[in-house]
Amino acid sequence: MENTSNLFGTYVYPEPQFVRGAGVLLFDAEGRDFLDFSSGIAVNSLGHAHPHLVNALKQQAENLWHTSNLFAVPGREVLADRLCQNSFADKVFFTNSGAEALECAIKTARHYHFDKGDVEKINILTFEGAFHGRTLATIAAGGNQQYLEGFGPKSQGFIQLPFGDMDAVDAAVDEFTAGILIEPIMGEGGIREHSSEFLRHLRQLCDEHDIVLIYDEVQTGIARTGKLFAYQWSGVEPDIMALAKGLGGGFPMGACLARETVAVSMVPGTHGSTFGGNPLAMAVANAVLDIVLEDGFLDHVGKMSGRLKQYLAEFLDSYPDLFEEIRGEGLLLGLKCKIPNSEIAVALREAGVLVVPAGDNVIRLLPPLIISEDELGETHQRMDRAFVLLAGK
Repeated sequence: MENTSNLFGTYVYPEPQFVRGAGVLLFDAEGRDFLDFSSGIAVNSLGHAHPHLVNALKQQAENLWHTSNLFAVPGREVLADRLCQNSFADKVFFTNSGAEALECAIKTARHYHFDKGDVEKINILTFEGAFHGRTLATIAAGGNQQYLEGFGPKSQGFIQLPFGDMDAVDAAVDEFTAGILIEPIMGEGGIREHSSEFLRHLRQLCDEHDIVLIYDEVQTGIARTGKLFAYQWSGVEPDIMALAKGLGGGFPMGACLARETVAVSMVPGTHGSTFGGNPLAMAVANAVLDIVLEDGFLDHVGKMSGRLKQYLAEFLDSYPDLFEEIRGEGLLLGLKCKIPNSEIAVALREAGVLVVPAGDNVIRLLPPLIISEDELGETHQRMDRAFVLLAGK
C-alpha cells in the first residue's frame, strides 16, 4: 500500500495511538490502559501528567515562553545552581536534546585543548555498542554502521574501541587524544554496564595524559539508576557530563555539565542555542528536581528496583527458553532474550505493557520512577500472561 502520510518515513508506528496519560498509565482512543515501561525511552521520569510538573508549566506558559539567550532567564540560573550543587560540575550549558548536549560536550573537550594551544588534539575515544545521538557528530561517535550509511564521509576524530577493553584504550591514547566518551551503562546498546575498575582506569588515564573524560548520562541521569547520576555508583567523576531525557520529565531539554577547568574555554561566540534554556523548559526541569531531590525519593527507586528484579528473576526461572540474563541498575533494567526481542515487545504490548527493544537482543524496562508496588504487581501479572502464551507457541 502506498504511504500517503506527509511525515518522513523514518518511523513505523504500531497500534495503538495514545490519547492520554496518567502516572504510570497510557490510554488509547478505545480507553484501553497500558502500563508504560518505556517512559518515552526513559524520559517521563515522573510519569504522565504529574500535577507538580503540569502546574509549573501552566504558570510559566501564562507569563513568558521565550526570549532566547540574548537575555537572562531567572529559572536558568536556579536550575544550573541546583545541578552543580548536586554533582561534580561547576558550569552548565542548556540544550534542547541529548544529542545537542553531546555536541556541546564534544566541542567543549576539543576547545579546551585548542585554548591551550594543542590544536591537533581532537580525537575522541568511544566504545562499540554505544549510542550518543543522531547528529553527524554523534553518529560518528557511536560508530554504528547502520546509522552512518548514506550520509557521506564519517565525521573525523572519533575512534571506536571494544567494550571494556583496557588494553585497547591504553594503546589508542596518543598525542591527538582529546577525550574519552562513555556511557556508564549503555542503554541502546543492551543495558551493558562498565565496571567500576574500568571507569577508574579511564579516570587515571585521563589525569595522566590531560584527556577530558566525558560521561553520556542522557539515559542514566536524574535518578534512573537509583542514584541521581550513574557515575555515583563507582565514585569516578567525569570532567563533562551530558544530560537530557529524565531531566525534563517529558519536556524537551538537555544539559551539558562541566568542571570550571574545562568550561573556562567556552567564551562568547564559541557555542550557542536559540531555544536552549528557555523559560518553559527551566520551569519544568526545576519542578522535576523538586521531586527527585526530596528525601526518600532515591530510596523509593531502589526499593522498586529490588521488587522488579525479583519479578524478572522469576521470569528467568520460569521461562528459560525465552530469557537468559537480567541487566541494569535502578529502574533501568533489561532482559536478554533467547527469541527476537521484537516478539517479546509485541506480546507485552498486546498484554498491556510497553517496553523498549535494545541492542544485543535485550528488552528495556524503564518505568516512571514514581511507580508503586501495586503497579509493579499488576505489571508482573500482565507480563506473566504474555510469557505463558509465548512459551506455549
